[in-house]
Amino acid sequence: MATDTTHTNKPEDAATLSRRQFLARLSVGLGGVGAAIVGIPIVGFLLAPLLRQAPERWQSVGPLDHFKVGETVQITLSDPSPLPWAGVAARTAAWLRRDSEEAFVAFAVNCTHLGCPVRWLQDANLFMCPCHGGVYYKDGTPAAGPPPRPLTQYTVRVRNGQVEVLPNPVRAIG
Repeated sequence: MATDTTHTNKPEDAATLSRRQFLARLSVGLGGVGAAIVGIPIVGFLLAPLLRQAPERWQSVGPLDHFKVGETVQITLSDPSPLPWAGVAARTAAWLRRDSEEAFVAFAVNCTHLGCPVRWLQDANLFMCPCHGGVYYKDGTPAAGPPPRPLTQYTVRVRNGQVEVLPNPVRAIG
């Protein structure tokens, strides 16, 4: 009786991989690399607001005697933490009003309804949104139309004869 030596059931050597094992491990490795390539930017996007805090940097908007009591003027502020490619988009407008000798109030120029720029109507003492007819009183509270909340405010101070605004907005409650 002759024995067939070509098909022996010899256990595989631990150092050699079958084609199936190699391709399975290669697929798992490439899948992991692909998941990391997609996942790292997503995690970075989700964590960016926690990791990137805007510095508290006051911006001078002019000398104290440049602003008249009772007058509301438009000013320009720079984003405290602009992206390198932001350019002119890092600058924004705001409304600044001098209520008394030392008291100022600053409002964001954007309507709280959909973000359209509001205009100051001096004769009516109102802010008006041209997009949907939103109207705000001079203290920023909604008077009419669709605005759901008051205009966003900025913190203002007078220091060394200069009016300074902190460009980090503070949401008004109401």
